[in-house]
Amino acid sequence: MAGKFVISKGKDGKLYFVLKAGNGETILQSQGYSSQSACENGIDSVRKNSLNADRFSKETAKDGRFYFTLNATNGQQIGKSQMYKSESGRNNGIVSVAKNAQDAKVETETEA
Repeated sequence: MAGKFVISKGKDGKLYFVLKAGNGETILQSQGYSSQSACENGIDSVRKNSLNADRFSKETAKDGRFYFTLNATNGQQIGKSQMYKSESGRNNGIVSVAKNAQDAKVETETEA
């Protein structure tokens, strides 16, 4: 099963996307966007920048858990991962983003 981007509206009225792996697990979530086109541009940026390992920043949270961010060429953060218990888990997450983002379909969640 292939990965997918899912766009949804947050409680703040902004649009967000998440990249889900083939198993349905969220591997990257975005910042908020003010329009559908800006959100779609963010997805395109993930596709492009996830192919470059230098665009990923490996981070450690204050509580000792690990995460990563994906950054654009201008240094702006495009997305942030979930928290991982180990460095190897985080590193596998980075590989998963690079693998899943390229062919992921885009879906938009509708409000109930």
